Amino acid sequence: MAGFGHTFPFYTGPKRAFPMDTTLAVIISIFLTALVIFVIILPGIRGKTRLFWLLRVVTSLFIGAVTLAVNFSSEWSVGQVSANTTYKAFSPKRISANVGLQVGLGGINITLIGTPVQQLNETIDYNEEFQWHLGKDYAEEYTRALRKGLPDPVLYLAEKFGPHSPCGLYNQYRLAGHYASAMLWVAFLCWLLANVMLSMPVLLYGGHMLLATGIFQLLALFFFSMATSFMPPCPLHLGTVELHTQHGPAFWTTLATGLLCVLLGLLMAVAHRLQPHRLKAFFNQSSEDPTLEWNAEEGELLTPRYRLMAESPKPRDIRLSQASSEACCREEHPGEPNCAL
Repeated sequence: MAGFGHTFPFYTGPKRAFPMDTTLAVIISIFLTALVIFVIILPGIRGKTRLFWLLRVVTSLFIGAVTLAVNFSSEWSVGQVSANTTYKAFSPKRISANVGLQVGLGGINITLIGTPVQQLNETIDYNEEFQWHLGKDYAEEYTRALRKGLPDPVLYLAEKFGPHSPCGLYNQYRLAGHYASAMLWVAFLCWLLANVMLSMPVLLYGGHMLLATGIFQLLALFFFSMATSFMPPCPLHLGTVELHTQHGPAFWTTLATGLLCVLLGLLMAVAHRLQPHRLKAFFNQSSEDPTLEWNAEEGELLTPRYRLMAESPKPRDIRLSQASSEACCREEHPGEPNCAL
C-alpha cells in the first residue's frame, strides 16, 4: 500500500491470536488435570465416603481455580460496541467493526474485528494488550503501538487509559487492580491453608480459613468497585457511538465464589456446634478406636483423651492368707511385735 503513495503505517500481514489468555489456559489445565486424577482414583473409595469425597474435591478445586484465574483475567470490566469509524491515521477511509474493551487488574485488552473481516484489502482482526502491572511501562507499550501503526480505534482507547490522559482512568484502575490483586492472593493462601486443615482433625479452623477465603474475595470486589465507582465519567466516542463499560464475568464469578466460601464457612461453624460427629463423618474423620475419645474442644483434637477412672473396670481385691500377710508385715516393720494382729 505504501508503494501506491499511501504514507500511513500498517501491519505486514494478519496475525493469528490464541483464542484465550495463555495464563488462564495454563491455570485451567492444571486444575482440570488434578480433577481427572482424583476422578481416576475415585473407584477405590468405598461406600458413601465416595460421594462425600468427590463433592469435597470438586468444590475445593473450583474455589481454588476461580481464585487464581480471576487474578489474571482481563474481564473485570467489559464493553463492546459496533461502530463506523476511521481505520488509519491521515486517511478518510472508514470501516464498520465491533470494538471491544476488557479491563483487568493488570491492564486492558482492546479488540477490533471488522464486519466483515475483509475490508480495504486488509484483514481487520486485532487483539492488543496494554499492561501496567509487574513493572510494565504502559507509556512504553503505547509508544510501541504507535510505531506498529495500529488502527485508530485501538490507539484512541489505549490513549484514554494512558498515564497522561486527563480522564484519570490509568491511576484509578491501576490502584484498584493493585489492591484487588493483593486481596485475591491472600484469599488463595487462605484456600491452601483451608485444604490443609480440613485434611487434619481441626475442621473448625479449616472452616474459619474457608470463611477468610470468601471475605478476602469480597474485599477484592470492594476495592475494585470503590476505586471505579467514584471515577468521573470519561466518554469513549467511536464515530457516532459511545462505548460504555460494566462489570464483567470475572467480577461476578468472584462474587459468587466469595459468597459460596462464606456460606460454607458459616455452615461448618454451625455444624461443628450442633452436629460435630456428622461433620467428622462427612470429612471421613470418625474415630474408630472405642478406647479413645476426642475432646469436644477443637483446639484439643490432636490430644487423645483416655477413659475416665469411673469408666475403667474396677480393680479386684485379692485377699492374702494370714501367714502371707504376717510375713509381709515382718519384712516391712521388723521391730513391731503386733504383726500377727
